Amino acid sequence: MERNEYITDEQVVKRAKAAVRLAIEKKKVLGSPIVAYDSENNEIYQINEDGSRTVLGKGIGGGRYSERNRANKEA
Repeated sequence: MERNEYITDEQVVKRAKAAVRLAIEKKKVLGSPIVAYDSENNEIYQINEDGSRTVLGKGIGGGRYSERNRANKEA
């Protein structure tokens, strides 16, 4: 007897968010720096053990990769 049990998209998203949360908690416990992205400021930054933030760079921005790639080829 074949059994097809699939999880819903909602369950996949819930598990992915839980995995990210656990990975961040593990890094905090180990004292490792955490790299994060701020979509409002379009910045990539590092959160240090003491809570300070160090800006590592700017995000690419400009929409989806396929749209940026097409715009670069046309230019």
